[in-house]
Amino acid sequence: METKFFPSLLSADFGALQGEILRVQDLVSGFHFDVMDGHFVPNLTCGPPVLACLKSRKIFDVHLMISAPENFVESFARAGAGQISIHAETTRPAKVLQQIRDLHLPAGIVFNPNTPVDFDLCAAADFVLVMSVEPGFGGQSFQESSLGKIAAIRERFPEKNIQVDGGINFQTAAACRNAGANWLVSGSFFFKSEDPAQCAKEFLQL
Repeated sequence: METKFFPSLLSADFGALQGEILRVQDLVSGFHFDVMDGHFVPNLTCGPPVLACLKSRKIFDVHLMISAPENFVESFARAGAGQISIHAETTRPAKVLQQIRDLHLPAGIVFNPNTPVDFDLCAAADFVLVMSVEPGFGGQSFQESSLGKIAAIRERFPEKNIQVDGGINFQTAAACRNAGANWLVSGSFFFKSEDPAQCAKEFLQL
């Protein structure tokens, strides 16, 4: 399946976020936009008003790390989300996946490192996001246990897009690609690279 690369804006320069997007948008497939509520994860980031201020020719891949995503999916859709993912650990995730699809957006289901894969939720989603670190903070080390989870999902769903997020560099990305992931998210490794164009090119060639 085609490889896509989504840099995580959590690791970009928030003082010049629109400039960061314009600087690299022609190199990437879209932008991963992490939303944290300080409750579901122990950190706090941006809401719909910030997303609404950002512009790109590429999609915004909105990842809701929040306890009640059903209260916010419509706001993020209006703000410009191109697709939205929610966590399997939240209340009634299948209902929220349908809520996203009713807004005519692709809906993704996310599994934390310690959460078993729910294949029924995978079937209900347009794509699956496997977290290879505990959500909430950038710069963590990749957890190799995620590779087995990716492989299990790929075996069951050979045509479904599988995204992986957390500790992604060229080596871990290659391992994830071999396991079956085809959408790669990288934050600090990409934005701190000396040559973002070459970095993106290498990710997309995996």
